[in-house]
Amino acid sequence: MTKQTNKLEKVGYVLVLLMVLLQSFYGIFSLLEPSAFASLRGTELFAVKDTDWVQIYGSRTIFIALLLGYLLFTRNYIVLMWCALFGTVMPITDAFLAYEAHSPVKVLLKHIATVAYLFVTFGVLKAIVRKNIIS
Repeated sequence: MTKQTNKLEKVGYVLVLLMVLLQSFYGIFSLLEPSAFASLRGTELFAVKDTDWVQIYGSRTIFIALLLGYLLFTRNYIVLMWCALFGTVMPITDAFLAYEAHSPVKVLLKHIATVAYLFVTFGVLKAIVRKNIIS
C-alpha cells in the first residue's frame, strides 16, 4: 500500500510542478514580450500603451507560481488541492475572453484542456489527501 501511495504522491507532485513551471514561464514571458504573450493567450493588444496590463498579469502570475512552488515544497496537498479546483476560474475566463476576441479554435481548446488538467490535478491531490499522505 505504501508503494501505491508513494506513486500517487509522485504523480500529484509532478502535476503541480508542471503547473508551477508553466505559470513561471507565462509570468516571465508576459513581462518580457507582452504583445506576443497576449496573442498566445488569444487576445490582441490594440495599443502599445496597453502592455502594462499584460505585465501586471505577469507579476501576479509569478506570485501564483511562487506560492504554488512553496506549497509544493512543503507538500501542503490540501491547499494545493483547493488551488487546483479554484484555479479553474482563470482558464474559464481566458477561454471566454478568447472566444469574445474571435480567437482560433486551437486557443479555446488550449484553455479547455487547462481546465481539464486542473480537474485531474484536483482529483489526484484529493486522493493523496484522502490516503493520509500528508502529516
